[in-house]
Amino acid sequence: MTTLPRTRVAALALTAALAVALVGCGDDDEPRAEDPTPVGGSPSAPPSTSPSTSPSTSPSGSPSPSEDGATEETVTVPVYFVADTPQGSRLFREFRRVGAEDPLEAAAALMTAGDALDPDYRTAYPDGAFASVAHDREGFRVELADESWTTPAGQDSSEESVLAAQQLVLTLQGVQQERSPVRVFLDGAPVTLFGVDTARGVTARPPLEVLGLVNVTAPEEGATVSGTFTASGVASSFEATVPWEVRRGRKVVLDGFTTAEGWMDRLWPWEAEVDVSGLAPGEYTFVAMTDDPSAGEGPGPHADSKTITVE
Repeated sequence: MTTLPRTRVAALALTAALAVALVGCGDDDEPRAEDPTPVGGSPSAPPSTSPSTSPSTSPSGSPSPSEDGATEETVTVPVYFVADTPQGSRLFREFRRVGAEDPLEAAAALMTAGDALDPDYRTAYPDGAFASVAHDREGFRVELADESWTTPAGQDSSEESVLAAQQLVLTLQGVQQERSPVRVFLDGAPVTLFGVDTARGVTARPPLEVLGLVNVTAPEEGATVSGTFTASGVASSFEATVPWEVRRGRKVVLDGFTTAEGWMDRLWPWEAEVDVSGLAPGEYTFVAMTDDPSAGEGPGPHADSKTITVE
């Protein structure tokens, strides 16, 4: 295939902030990451909400057909999964549609099962599920099915135990749109989660400590695109520069960069227009990265990739 000319990339101003993700904690300024609607019209596209600096708006619901043909009310929720980065395992977010009747338990079930759309994502949890997940004025209350998840058994290090706890915290806070602490119980008594004390409530750690530094919201994994599509996500990248590539196999057939709304202190929204009209139909990979000012001297850029089909 002939290498195509470098695509012109325009960083677009965000006109709507969607699905506020909870990536901060404590008394600090509350970081936020607002994402545009994913490409492809997938049923897991985030619902539109007004821009906000606090998680006060719950996801909106919409009907979808169930297996028996009846209409089931669903909501879009963020679910956090684990993936590898140059700085070790970090958390990445997917937006998913779940039943509106009990979105907390549904999101927790996807999380513990590692049921991610992106094959690069996994879960920090062994097989199994929580007995129950609820939210009240004191925060989130998670009941374990047995004591197997109370000790670090199955976790390689204390860092992985902490990451598993953060995976739960960010998922539940994202669903509920509240920064409430998470407590874990067994038979009604407070217990540890993989050795992490939860009796006083576990809160979200600073985002740059636990999140992948770039996350692609759109296109979603497996999306079909044509012409020009809008790629979007969040990132914390040097000088807000977010390079991107379209690859066919290992060959880069398009590349460019865009500028996020900020950098350094949190993950900030970014958008890029990607023109694939000159590509032959078929399967490609869209990759967004952080900029690497070390020119290879450091650990390397963070990246997030999605498989796409060009019509």
